[in-house]
Amino acid sequence: MIVPSIDLMGGRAVQLVGGRGEPVESTDPFETAARFALVGELAVIDLDAALGRGSNAGIVRELVRRYPCRFGGGIRSVETALEWLDAGAEKVILGTAATPDVLAELPRDRVIAALDGVDGEVVVRGWTEHTGATVLDRLAELKDLVGGFLVTFVEREGRLGGIDLEACRRVVGGAGGTPVTAAGGVTTAAEIAALDAMGADAQIGMAIYTGRLGLAEAFAAPLASDRIDGLWPTVVCDEHGVALGLVYSSAESLEAALDERRGIYWSRSRGELWRKGESSGATQELVRVDADCDRDALRFTVRQAGSGFCHRDTRSCWGPDRGLGALERRLLDRIADPVAGSYTDRLVRDPALLAAKLSEEAAELAEADDPADVAWEAADVFYFTLTALAARGVALEAATRELDRRALAVKRRDGSTTVNRKEKP
Repeated sequence: MIVPSIDLMGGRAVQLVGGRGEPVESTDPFETAARFALVGELAVIDLDAALGRGSNAGIVRELVRRYPCRFGGGIRSVETALEWLDAGAEKVILGTAATPDVLAELPRDRVIAALDGVDGEVVVRGWTEHTGATVLDRLAELKDLVGGFLVTFVEREGRLGGIDLEACRRVVGGAGGTPVTAAGGVTTAAEIAALDAMGADAQIGMAIYTGRLGLAEAFAAPLASDRIDGLWPTVVCDEHGVALGLVYSSAESLEAALDERRGIYWSRSRGELWRKGESSGATQELVRVDADCDRDALRFTVRQAGSGFCHRDTRSCWGPDRGLGALERRLLDRIADPVAGSYTDRLVRDPALLAAKLSEEAAELAEADDPADVAWEAADVFYFTLTALAARGVALEAATRELDRRALAVKRRDGSTTVNRKEKP
């Protein structure tokens, strides 16, 4: 699949030719990330930090908080690598620091070794110094110590001349089963498909920035279909992963969905684009698109508006809404259209009462022992917690995303102290 690349320099997302000179493209990194994150994990590289002439750490910290990102640039120690993993980076990318001694102290599956090569020779320090070592030698040395490789063909980087597929094939073979992401010159959908077929991901930047390759075209390059009509079955889920329904996508509908960031599909009965909710008001904001392991089905993660996904006015095609997501939506409805004197209305209008109930119910949950009592008290805590979130305009999704971010931390707290959010780095 593809890994969209965001190279940072001077607070902007840039594209350089061969890693040198003035940027060919320069965009707002947050706007770029919001678009690219629709199709998966981002590769964020701090070029200033890599070149030792500054840092874009503030931007990177916000990007890894918002989106799944692998991050590299200026990571030269175990401590720095751990800091970024704790900050929420899915993986860290190490260049000169990718030595056996350093890698031994990091979680293997969370580390990518960056091997930047010019005509097969590894270059370092922002591609400015030659090492004399070959890319294949470094693959052999590190393949059992890292969870992946990022191999960049520097002489092709940013030039839109195509990637060397035969060289990529040798790299994949040399990696011995360790995942490879190839970068440098990827320009066409056919190249992305060829890389995927040999077991490598394609890191792309310039081709998309310049419009040479569409985001949807790049994402769809490895996809297949066993249907006569060539459509891809598409499972639609809400932001909590709950399935809402099954639809179908085409190359045209996928492009429209990514361009408009909406739930847009292909109508088999009408043979045309189907913009979900265009007439009913039950629209969908597109959060992300994923391909399944066999590359023949899609998952659309959406934020569903209106009565729900189903034409029968239910949340899903499998019936009514349930669970924490359903409770959140009921609370939001009651806050938007309050019933005077209702308990929820009282809690929203009286923050002191809500705070007292949160403390009371948490204490009762802590004391509960019988399984039925534990479930009962936990339900109370969920209710008051979701009321607090809804009253303050914070989505349940934001809290669960924070839990996901914390799960990425390598350094673990022993529970003896409480960390104030404002004191965190």
